Amino acid sequence: MSKPLYEIIERPLITEKSVRMSQQGRYTFRCKTSANKLEIRDAVQRAYDVKVAEVNTLTVKGKTKRAGRARPGKTADWKKAIVTLAPDAKATRLKEIFEGA
Repeated sequence: MSKPLYEIIERPLITEKSVRMSQQGRYTFRCKTSANKLEIRDAVQRAYDVKVAEVNTLTVKGKTKRAGRARPGKTADWKKAIVTLAPDAKATRLKEIFEGA
């Protein structure tokens, strides 16, 4: 039995770069740090009903932040997944999200 989708994908990342990449069939998601490429591929295919060709992941390290003078802290690390769709995939639901249609 596979994990629920919300335990793998947190949300799509909507940035200028990710919108440009979506025009080439590559979509960016923020994922749980424990998720692996196979789980991410399965979750995207189930959530958006598309065929995934490739998944690239990278861990984004948290930034050091300060609260006042003497309270240094750190934001949490997180994982970014860049998903490439198969050339014949129809990504109407993903295009609505990334292009605002």
